[in-house]
Amino acid sequence: MPEWSFTLVLNRNMTIEQADRIDTADEPLFADGSVSYTLGGRGPSTLQCDVEAPSLLEAVARVAVAIRRVPGLRAVAAEHDDLVTLGEAAQRLRGIRTRQSLVQLSKGQRGPGGFPAPEGDTTGTAFYSWAKIADFLRGLGDDVPETDRDIALADRVLRTSYELDVAQVPQSLRRDFGLCAA
Repeated sequence: MPEWSFTLVLNRNMTIEQADRIDTADEPLFADGSVSYTLGGRGPSTLQCDVEAPSLLEAVARVAVAIRRVPGLRAVAAEHDDLVTLGEAAQRLRGIRTRQSLVQLSKGQRGPGGFPAPEGDTTGTAFYSWAKIADFLRGLGDDVPETDRDIALADRVLRTSYELDVAQVPQSLRRDFGLCAA
């Protein structure tokens, strides 16, 4: 099963008590280290996720459902980080290029050269700018979308769901909009 990397933005900055609930929840999603979080600082907390699931949408939904079990928290937005490994870049390309193809381009073994240099290296893992890779591949003629459709869809769903709850839109209107079963 593929592993999907993404970030979820929470509705608020977590408290220490909420972080303790995440760390001790009976949910393998958190116990296996696939989700880490920010605590403190300005703005809302974020969850950095590396989750196994059949699809990106299912991975986002799995974390969103799990985080709602912590009172007062919910995911309100989904996004991709700019820094990626070549494997993560290949995953975002959804079959346009394989990891091996990107490795060969990065080493100058294929293509015209000029592949973007790594942005950083952590314990032997090279991280690249996704935006620079996407621009480079578009320059080669690859049809790389500006935004990943699934992360954009997950983001819209989370934002809409949160706004509906904040506005206390009744279930009957949500059904009328086709947002839940009749």
